Amino acid sequence: MPARLSAFVVWALVAASVAFWSLRLGARAPSAPANTVLVGESVALAGDVSRLLGAAAPVATAATPAPQAASRFKLTGIMAPSASSGSSAGLALIAVDGKPPRPYAVGAALDADWVIKSLSQRSVKLGPPQGEVALTLDMPALSAAATGSLPPPQRMAPDAVPGAGVGAGMGAAPMPAGMPPPQQGGAPAGSPPP
Repeated sequence: MPARLSAFVVWALVAASVAFWSLRLGARAPSAPANTVLVGESVALAGDVSRLLGAAAPVATAATPAPQAASRFKLTGIMAPSASSGSSAGLALIAVDGKPPRPYAVGAALDADWVIKSLSQRSVKLGPPQGEVALTLDMPALSAAATGSLPPPQRMAPDAVPGAGVGAGMGAAPMPAGMPPPQQGGAPAGSPPP
């Protein structure tokens, strides 16, 4: 019995070894995508290594001109209190530098240089934090309402619509049995004809 068990163990090890090496040698390495670029030693560094290692950044001599404030801000909506309430609470929806509009309250900073000074029903006044009003943003004019006219109602003859004769309609009750049908011409039912 021990001979059979040892033969089984040896052949199991041989089969496991053959399976392992066949999978190991037969497998292919994954291929790189078509848009990959090999990195060579000839490629130089694209960034400034001195800044990475802690050197101070050089000061720019020619500053780029800042865009005009009127083109930076776009007023898209106002929720201002009525003039009779005397409250200074309110919100203005303002898009800064082309970003989506955000709500700003009176006194809120749009950026480091601009603060909302006051709100009215159709405009917002902006200025520096410790200064006077320097810019007024007005709501765009409302477009004219679309106007038009409906066509005149068309009258249809009662004969043209099936089931639209005398007595037919939304509130008409069915005729009781034994009653004569109503006459055309306005004479009451049951009266002798002239």
